[in-house]
Amino acid sequence: MEHVPVLLHESIDGLRLSEGAVVVDGTLGAGGHSSEIARRFGTSVTIVGFDLDADALELAGASVKDAGGKLVPIHANFRTIVNACEQHGQSEIDGALFDLGISSMEIGESGRGFSFKYDEPLLMTLANPITSETLTAAEVVNGMRENELADMIYKYGEERFSRQIAKAIVLARRKAKIDSSLQLAEIIAESVPASYRNGRINPATKTFQALRIYVNDELGAAVEGIRGAWKLLKKGGRIAVITFHSLEDRLVKNLFKELKEDGGQIITKKPLIPTRKEIEENKRSRSAKLRIIEK
Repeated sequence: MEHVPVLLHESIDGLRLSEGAVVVDGTLGAGGHSSEIARRFGTSVTIVGFDLDADALELAGASVKDAGGKLVPIHANFRTIVNACEQHGQSEIDGALFDLGISSMEIGESGRGFSFKYDEPLLMTLANPITSETLTAAEVVNGMRENELADMIYKYGEERFSRQIAKAIVLARRKAKIDSSLQLAEIIAESVPASYRNGRINPATKTFQALRIYVNDELGAAVEGIRGAWKLLKKGGRIAVITFHSLEDRLVKNLFKELKEDGGQIITKKPLIPTRKEIEENKRSRSAKLRIIEK
């Protein structure tokens, strides 16, 4: 599945980059946003790109190069932005972009169980390669206590049937280890009321979101990454953040309010959202929101 960057022009226009700038792409993915920066500025702008997936870094590197740009690839979570940038000789930056959504490459047949549509190992980690230290969704659903599981599903998935789902998971794992995405999706579907099971969205959607956020500590990483970028940002520099669900957007909105107290100017009084045309062309963009702040 091809990954289509969301709010592409709005986010890059919003950064107001100029020649000689150093910009961080905290969520490089397939390099959609970075390639557009490369097309606009060539090698006059240095792009520092973060990704936990070594394959994505390679793919993005080729994409940025084809677009005529210059990429400094960093195989790490963007929460390490301050140390990582300084180690690569970038103690100051002119802008940072964080596209907090999960890539279409991961939503599709990734082999890591992000989607309930495919029968894949229940990993849900963005890390590649996966080591013995890497937390996986299988470890969470098979090891977490029922009340903690229910709280986590409610907190990160805003799932109203979290108690029933957690109970069903615990009962199922007593019989056999839950190790595939389809297996988990079926357990969830059987645990919720028929009206919800046959509703507009798949009943596993919110639980899968919760697991993914928990496994990758996505909200914690977002706070650390944005705060780190702010620390490195030159005066007049900007941070642009694209979010895809209410938990992320609320977090970014509150964080920007904090940064406003530290000399920030919020550029987007209301978040920018995709045009009707973009939503028609890329359904995944429909929940996206872009917020921008200047130092």
